Amino acid sequence: MKTLTEKEALYKAATYCSTAERCPQEVEKKLSDWGMDEDITSRIIAYLTKEKYIDIQRFCQCFVRDKLIYNKWGRIKIAQALWSKQIPTAISTPILDAIPVHEYETILSRLIKEKQKTTTGRNDFERNGKLIRYALGKGFEMEIILKFIRQPEEE
Repeated sequence: MKTLTEKEALYKAATYCSTAERCPQEVEKKLSDWGMDEDITSRIIAYLTKEKYIDIQRFCQCFVRDKLIYNKWGRIKIAQALWSKQIPTAISTPILDAIPVHEYETILSRLIKEKQKTTTGRNDFERNGKLIRYALGKGFEMEIILKFIRQPEEE
């Protein structure tokens, strides 16, 4: 494989950032894969950030929206994914807090209703436990999950 010059790597990274929202960590990984050293990588990242090819705030907003709408993830799982992408909590927390409560609860409610159709158990307690574990695995908070799990006394 041909070694890229700094200018070629910059153009290639700019193209990479133009196709979708990217966080600095993803671009750093690409540059590293292309054989760029740390000095060049930091200069390219600084340039791309200055020119708004990379915008952590914008990336975080798009990431949260996509994971909520398409993957049906809860706040906890989204926050963990953002943390793994090295997004500062000072940026991610306000964006996660801005998720409309009604929209968030509607997504969870639909998820649980769909899962209830295929979840079996010897009794309601066992079945509800499975539904709770499923929703926790999707990253939703326990207190919100309990609002949507049908309790035996409600029947």
